[in-house]
This record gives sequence, C-alpha cells and structure tokens, in this order.
Amino acid sequence: MQKSIFCKGILLVTACFSLFLGGCSTNPATGRSQFDGLMSREAEAGIGAEQHNVIVAQYGGIYNDPKLQAYVNEIGQRVARNTERRDVTYKFTLLDSPVVNAFALPGGYVYITRGLLAVANDEAELAGVLGHEIGHITGRHQAARYSQGVLTTLGATIVGAAVGDANVTRALGVGNNLYMSSYSRDQEMEADALGIRYLSRADYDTQAMGSFLGAMGRYVSTEDRIEGKENAQASYFSSHPQTQERVSAASRAAQAYPPATSDRGEGRYLNAISGMTYGDSADQGFMRGNNFYHPSLGFMFTLPENYQVSNQPSRIAAAGQEGSLIVMDRAQNRGGLDPVNYIVQDWMKGERMNNPENITINGMRAATDSFPGTMNGRQVDIRVVAIEWSRNEVYRFQIAIPKGVSGNTLNQLKTSTYSFRRMTDAERTSQRPQRIALVKAGAGDTVDTLARRMQVDKAPAERFRVLNNTSTVTAGRTYKIITD
Repeated sequence: MQKSIFCKGILLVTACFSLFLGGCSTNPATGRSQFDGLMSREAEAGIGAEQHNVIVAQYGGIYNDPKLQAYVNEIGQRVARNTERRDVTYKFTLLDSPVVNAFALPGGYVYITRGLLAVANDEAELAGVLGHEIGHITGRHQAARYSQGVLTTLGATIVGAAVGDANVTRALGVGNNLYMSSYSRDQEMEADALGIRYLSRADYDTQAMGSFLGAMGRYVSTEDRIEGKENAQASYFSSHPQTQERVSAASRAAQAYPPATSDRGEGRYLNAISGMTYGDSADQGFMRGNNFYHPSLGFMFTLPENYQVSNQPSRIAAAGQEGSLIVMDRAQNRGGLDPVNYIVQDWMKGERMNNPENITINGMRAATDSFPGTMNGRQVDIRVVAIEWSRNEVYRFQIAIPKGVSGNTLNQLKTSTYSFRRMTDAERTSQRPQRIALVKAGAGDTVDTLARRMQVDKAPAERFRVLNNTSTVTAGRTYKIITD
C-alpha cells in the first residue's frame, strides 16, 4: 500500500513539473517570463464576464449617471489605447459604492467606485488609477496568481496522497477569491510602472500616480480617525497594499518620461463629478445624525448614539461601545405567515425559542423573542424582531446584548427597534443623500471659511483638506465640498 501511494505521488509530481514548464510565457508588457499557463488568454474574458454581475451586486450596482459613466470609460479607453495587449477589450464600470476602491478582473474588466472619484482631484489622477488597474491586466497578475495558487493546490493534493490525509489538501486549498486578494509587492510596483508608461503614452502627467496614492492614504486614514474606527469594508488598500516605498518608486519612475503637453484636466474632472453622490445613496439608504433613511424602500429608524454603522447591500449592522450589535435586514415571507409563526416556523426554525409574543410597531404587526447565545466567545442575549411590511415581506432585527450592559444601553436598543416606521411622502422627497458640490474661493477665503459650507457632522476643516488634498486655498480656484 505505501509503495503504490508513493508511486502515485511521483507520477503527479512529474505531471505537475511538465505543466509548470509548459505554462511559462514571455509577457510583451513586462518582457519577462512568467508562469500563467493555468489561466489562458482565451479563458480570461470568460472569467471576467462570469464574475461581472457578482461584483456589481456586491458593490451596490452600477452608478446611475450615464454621463459620468461615459466620462470614466472615455478616460479609461484613452489610457488603454496604447497597451501591449491588443487581444483585450477593456470595459470600465463605475460602481455605486462609497468605498474608496478600484480593481480589475481578468479579461479587461476594470472597476472604480464613486467613493474613489470623490478623492481624486483631476483627470490625470483618475487616469493614473485606471492605468494601474490596466497594468495588472497587461502584467497578467491575476493569471499568475491563479496559476500559482492552483499549483499549490496540486502540490497539496500530492502531499495529501502521500500521507493519506485529506485534511492536508483542504488546509492548503485555494479560495474562489484568489484574483481579488492582495497583490504582492512586486506586482504592485510593476502595475505602477506599467500604469505610468500608459499615462505617458496618453499624454497625462506621469506624476499623477504618486500624487493620488499620497492623497488617498491621507484621506482614508483621516476618515477612519474621525469616525474612530478601522475601515471595515473592502477598500483600495485591502487589495493594493500601500507603502511609502511604493509612492516614492512611482515618483521616481515618473521622472523618466517627458512632461505632458496637456494640463492635468482639473476643471474637466471637477465639472464631471459635480453633483455626484457622496457616501451612501438613496438606493442603499444613508445616515443623517442618528437616523437611517432609505427613501427607495420607504423606511427609517433611529440608531443609538455613537454606534458604528456598516451599510451593506444586504443588511445594516451597527456596533456599540459596550459590545452590543444590531443587524437589520429584509426577507421574504413566502408563506404569508403572521409575525409570530414567521419567527418560529421560518426564520428561527430549529432554534429553542422562549416565548414569542405579538407586538405592534408604529401600526405594523410584529413579533419578538429572545434566547441565549454567544458572540466572539462572549455570552449574550439574542433578541429577534420581525416586522410585517407586507403580506409577503418582513423587516428583521437581530440584537446581541452582552451580559451586564447598562440599563441605558438596553433602553436605547429597545427604542431603536420601536423607532422603525414608514417614511412619509414628504420625507421620501426631502431626505436625500449627500453630494459633491463645487465652490470657488474668494479673495478672503480660507480653509475654515470654505469648510463651514461643508454639511458634515464632524471635523469639516479636516475633511475639506483631505477631500481636496490641500492645506491652503487659493483665490479663484475651485474646490470640492460636501452638501445635502
């Protein structure tokens, strides 16, 4: 038995080694040999097309502004026009997400969020971001990571066969999000260098790559510090690690190219994003003070003070300082059950419930129950609430309450649940998300005077500085502000 397993391992190693030799190719963009043979060029477009709808759904959909979509595509096509890969048809998509992010999938699919557009300050910086993502495609970095990852899995399979333990294979398996995970240092540097090359060929200022990286780093760190949290959502830095070395390298690489003959397109860019949604959109719902409004779906509720809110396409989560957690979502009640039976027979089916009871919340039938549970290894009470929105639709609250929390916290959590109600027609019209507006600095204006026009709850001057990547203002120049 041991001899046959060993021979099988030798055959697999030989086959894997042959596959490795056959999977190396010379990349025309980088001029170097790379192992990417397990994702062929022909397969790339299919992979991107297959994942496109998934990505769009995860990031809140495509931003509903055809003119801005067309502008992003125009800049992207201008940068992509002179790449080494003529076999790729590039597709640029602006996502309706406040997260500061951009990324690419195999086959020429490039994505950028409106959250990132809010941080950029001119057309050249936008072109730099798109150029970097194009660099990942021409460098075939996704294909290389995929191929190396599958090879790792093959190696794990061989080891697992040799030791007779399938757990070894599972422990070393490759996840489905391989091409969305963080790039290596060398891949990031290479994508920067390629992006700078494409910026120069498109007659953009090659220093825009480094300037945007610096601006984005300051923006993200300042926002996280003001809100007192780490960025809980997927951001640019989760898939594109930033180091000062990278910023410095981008600046040095840019100096090797001749100066652009055109300006950086500040005016064109600012006019293009004027009026763009900032933060969460009406289709996703948004916070105003402690109130969460969702005009598109027509509901609102109030959260306790100082809770950190994560608004995701499928749910809203809010965490308190004492460890309490609120999760609210929407679900189908296909059986048309009353709220108590919905909790017992559908939502919490199989759980040991205490004593579900009927309640009324702002004229809507509802039900609630509680049971013990754990969260992050801590004993908590779980309270569930189902609110009948229509015969076949419910809104649900799940509230985790750690043992020993204050009475004030308990009252706030109860008040939050009971605040859920339908928005009036007037509210659905008047309550709108924030947006980017433009102001021109006058002779006596300062950062503070322009920041006072920012309609934000916290630190308007700090936010003005990082939004515009400036510490001073110049009379006659146009700046971004955030307004309702």
